[in-house]
Amino acid sequence: MDFTKFISLLDTKSLFFTRADKFDDPFEGSYPLKNVLARKHPPFGTPLTSGSPKTSPNYKIWPRYVAINCWHENEHESAAMWKLYLKSSEGIAIQSTFLKLIKSIRTKDDVYIGRVSYIDYEKAKLNEGNIFTPFIHKRKSFEHEKEIRAVIVKFPADKEEDSLDFSRVTIGDGLGIDVNLKILIQAIYVAPGTPKWFMELISSVTSVYGYNFKIIQSKMDDGPLF
Repeated sequence: MDFTKFISLLDTKSLFFTRADKFDDPFEGSYPLKNVLARKHPPFGTPLTSGSPKTSPNYKIWPRYVAINCWHENEHESAAMWKLYLKSSEGIAIQSTFLKLIKSIRTKDDVYIGRVSYIDYEKAKLNEGNIFTPFIHKRKSFEHEKEIRAVIVKFPADKEEDSLDFSRVTIGDGLGIDVNLKILIQAIYVAPGTPKWFMELISSVTSVYGYNFKIIQSKMDDGPLF
């Protein structure tokens, strides 16, 4: 993340969960070709029903009710990820673990955390019985992300009619979810090519907010041994 997002993290003590349809990938929350074709040609004898637009879910609008926080799973730094997520060299990466992420989250909402599977959307077929399935699958073109996702669903419940009202908005651009940063953050890596003063600034800022995290200069700045 860049420096401003890091300050926001320290200041709010919250992780930002982006609404699924706000990501750049237009396939977020969508199903593969086989699923779409199967809906158009249901098995013989399958009962068909019609419902009102207010209560019948539309696959295209489900991403509006899902918020996602993304992590990169790797034992080593990724040059590609640094380049993808930073517009300049002045940024950081937070190192944590799967267990630390689980233990750090402070919310009454159900948070589901899992590893993303990368599939061929022209050949694979997904189980449509689980609303989370399309949000933990992505195209093979994104395999370099090695993504772990934390997912929250905010159903548009209509309490008066005991149904779902898909005209309602439950998530804006995203959700800020409270976390215990002392549990979450194992170390902070400073981006490759960053000047010494920036590393000192990160150390100073974290200290001002009352934290003493381990701060590490990117290993990608190490020189060759030959």
